[in-house]
Amino acid sequence: MFSNNPFSSIASIVSPDLMQLFVFFMIFLVVVGTIFDIIHKGSARYFFENMRKTNSMAKKDLDGAAIISIAIKTGAIDVMTSKELCNIRGRRIAHLMGMYGFILYIVTTVLMIFNIATPAIVAQLWWLGGLLVCAGGYWFWFFIRADVSAEGKSPFRVMRADLFVLSLVGSVTLGLIWAWMQAKGISGSLVIFSFYIFATVILFGGVPWSKFAHMFFKPAAAFEKRLSIANGNADNLPTYTRDDPELQQSHSMELLKDAPMDMGLGIKREVPRHY
Repeated sequence: MFSNNPFSSIASIVSPDLMQLFVFFMIFLVVVGTIFDIIHKGSARYFFENMRKTNSMAKKDLDGAAIISIAIKTGAIDVMTSKELCNIRGRRIAHLMGMYGFILYIVTTVLMIFNIATPAIVAQLWWLGGLLVCAGGYWFWFFIRADVSAEGKSPFRVMRADLFVLSLVGSVTLGLIWAWMQAKGISGSLVIFSFYIFATVILFGGVPWSKFAHMFFKPAAAFEKRLSIANGNADNLPTYTRDDPELQQSHSMELLKDAPMDMGLGIKREVPRHY
């Protein structure tokens, strides 16, 4: 079961060409939804205006090599390891499981749809990616969400902001159930497959109303933050350097000594225990 391409088994009912067209349609929905989200919320305009403001207030100029180094660090640290997330109840771990599981799941899905005769390892990685998404997603939904863990709300309380998480775990869960039922020859697999397609359309079509687009904004925001720290502006905020030697080295002592002790630089700062 774990070594077979589930999309090859359904190719006699749903043609590979139609499945490939569906993939392109999902990509189209993501692109259009992200552009709409950027225009509607003004995210890109805010980012570039803030970038210009940061550069105009910089205390030192950065050369091209420094900017490239900052971009590499942003990708390797802030994006690849989700450094900004705290580890309360494994929030960072759950996020990384969901992120890497989703990437693995999407890539292997596309490979299996566009090449029905894929090696067994591709199908196995598809299952692994899907299970990682479910583990991270359900862990987040039932135990980590702020309104559940900190505010005592019911884990079954649903808001519009939950669209991304619910559609993600719903799509992946239905996909895994469909593949299992199809491999075991259990009747009703086509019904689950139709629900799987519906949940997938909601996931990729709901970009303007979900957190899907934030995966494109967060790297840009992280890069801008590191850039502002490196050029000495730091958005006119005290800099948290106690646990980050790398940031300490990027500051002059003049900047560090001016920061209040109760706003991130001194040992008196309390350990965060809330949201």
